[in-house]
Amino acid sequence: MKKIIKRGLTFDDVLLVPKKSNIYSRKDVSLKTKLTKNIVLNNPIISSNMDTVTESKMAIAMARKGGIGIIHRFMSIEDQIYEVLKVKRAESIFLDNPYTLEKKNTVREAISLMKTKEISGILIIDSKGKLEGILTARDVRFEDNIDRKISEIMTKNSELINAEHGINLEEAKEILHKYRIEKLPIVDNKGYLIGLITSSDIRKRERFPDACKDKKGRLRVGAAVGVKSDFLDRTEKLIQAGCDTIVVDIAHGHSDLAINAVRRIKNRFEIEVIAGNVATAKGTQDLIDAGSDAIKVGIGPGSICTTRIISGSGVPQFSAIMDCATISRKRKVPLIADGGIRTSGDITKALAAGASTVMLGNVLAGTEESPGITISRNNGKYKVIRGMASLGASFGRRTRESEEDVSKNKEFEGITPEGVEALVQYKGNVSELLDNLTRGVQSGFSYCGATNMKELYLNSEFTRISSNSLKESKSHDVKDI
Repeated sequence: MKKIIKRGLTFDDVLLVPKKSNIYSRKDVSLKTKLTKNIVLNNPIISSNMDTVTESKMAIAMARKGGIGIIHRFMSIEDQIYEVLKVKRAESIFLDNPYTLEKKNTVREAISLMKTKEISGILIIDSKGKLEGILTARDVRFEDNIDRKISEIMTKNSELINAEHGINLEEAKEILHKYRIEKLPIVDNKGYLIGLITSSDIRKRERFPDACKDKKGRLRVGAAVGVKSDFLDRTEKLIQAGCDTIVVDIAHGHSDLAINAVRRIKNRFEIEVIAGNVATAKGTQDLIDAGSDAIKVGIGPGSICTTRIISGSGVPQFSAIMDCATISRKRKVPLIADGGIRTSGDITKALAAGASTVMLGNVLAGTEESPGITISRNNGKYKVIRGMASLGASFGRRTRESEEDVSKNKEFEGITPEGVEALVQYKGNVSELLDNLTRGVQSGFSYCGATNMKELYLNSEFTRISSNSLKESKSHDVKDI
């Protein structure tokens, strides 16, 4: 059989051809897009489910800017649930499950709960759930006897301002402002606690108007699961915690393991499932047939991934996106371009090629919100990034999965790394980085005469370039100052 060798292109091999534009300002460009069939984002940027990129801090920042973060799976189920809960509790129009204690509990227990959950106040209820008062950080700040009962220092219900269930946001704002309070407990007509509205959540709502939120006004967040052992149990508990989407995380997504995992999750739960990674139209087709609500594209394009070198397999990312888009567009299933993106121009190219969103790892890993370790060197600050198939990450998984092998000094047996550990320059707060990327992408849309995602895909035209053209595209024939 004759082998046909296809030509593969990546982002540096192409440029978008400028088109006539009637866009007055890049602010007129909407970046609203679909993450999955039923989840809409206001920004097409997603943070990668890598253990040096996304935990709760990154996911909160991403959602506030209109995108979403995917909590990595390389931790216990309990820890991953806690990270999801921190995102869901970061802000809300109406918090329907506020933290509570009973008045018989001690101040010590209250302080511990405040520190653990990173909250500034606790609602006090009786054994049946009736509101009895509130205890705030101000009440315990200078308390010497922390073994006292909460009942001795809390603000009692008779002195507490609350509101009945059904109050709207504007009414709640008026009460909070009138009485100069930070927290407004919501009760039913018999005094049983229903939920909580806080002034800080209202301020955050006004500060981040484009935030990606669920129907309850909570920030959206995704979480990754594997394809073996506990993935169904993990998925169930993540859904119970409020997770909005599940990412079936496997390096080679066009496999029976991935396809079966997607089918089992979709058959058992009502949840939006993202699956991948794939690099072909056939891989996209099979995962969609299994029930996937979005497809992640990218085999080996990541900056710290060595899959193509180790295995000899992969497809240059730009070509992979275009190939997968032939199926995903026909089936109306969003495509996520995962890997190989370094600039806002690359994001625009990926979206124009057919992706609905892009997933970033390296670009975000150097920010303050990433969980990677910060290292100081003579020439500046850096943060650690590692591929999830690197030696360190693989060893970490092996350690968690089999303490017996570790004890027998077999921890490195069977590990062939397909990624590396590296340092990336510290970049400050992720919100500033996202603002710069977003403005660059909006500018890219304007050069294509597009005001939204649909127009970008329909209007865009690519031209292939040479290595000399790539040099011409960058700053050249000048000296740095």
